[in-house]
Amino acid sequence: MTDLEELARTTLARNRFMVLGTVDPSGRPRVSPVWFSLVDHREVYWLSSPGAHHSRNVQDRPEVSIVVFDSSAAPHTGQAVYLEATAGRVPEDELAGACARAFEGVEPELSFTPESLRDQPFVLYQARITAAETHVRGRDFGDGSGCDQRVPVRL
Repeated sequence: MTDLEELARTTLARNRFMVLGTVDPSGRPRVSPVWFSLVDHREVYWLSSPGAHHSRNVQDRPEVSIVVFDSSAAPHTGQAVYLEATAGRVPEDELAGACARAFEGVEPELSFTPESLRDQPFVLYQARITAAETHVRGRDFGDGSGCDQRVPVRL
């Protein structure tokens, strides 16, 4: 694993919220902060109301963008990971396995089973990561440009 891959994995592990980017039927972008769970650096899970704007967008257009970063970091110190993924609502017949993966090791108040989700106003969504990039600060990149860059990584 390269240093940049390790940086990306560490950034993902240290953060609990992501910004989910979707596109509505008119082509207008929409971003939404949501709590997430990462499984094997390949799958991202979150809970949301199926009536939420971003959930309806995912239903119509499953291609999403995701950014994970620490919003409390001081300027010029933060790290970010950019993900491209294909998302959708977890089908009912896959819910037991998905809940087991998504909520393994998660705090009890954030952990759900298929049975406990039946009493909730939200459902489980999954995104399968298709590409990843990590943010590299300009002063760290070493190309002399001083510009921040996104560098592809394998998670």
